[in-house]
Amino acid sequence: MNKYNQLMLKFWLVVSIILPLVITYFVITDGLKKWGQYYVLAIFTFLMYIVRRWMMKRMQKHLEFLDDQSK
Repeated sequence: MNKYNQLMLKFWLVVSIILPLVITYFVITDGLKKWGQYYVLAIFTFLMYIVRRWMMKRMQKHLEFLDDQSK
């Protein structure tokens, strides 16, 4: 499960970097009026990366706590 979480964390980071670049390209070619609202999607992907990273750290601390408690 840890490999899956690491993979998804990297996925959201890559998408949150590439998506604004693609949207910016379309804004330059087609105009802000048509593609400007898609920047919200780019912000959403970055927030997904932040939340996933926060939850992974929180889960790791919880697992360490449970391990210490069982000893």
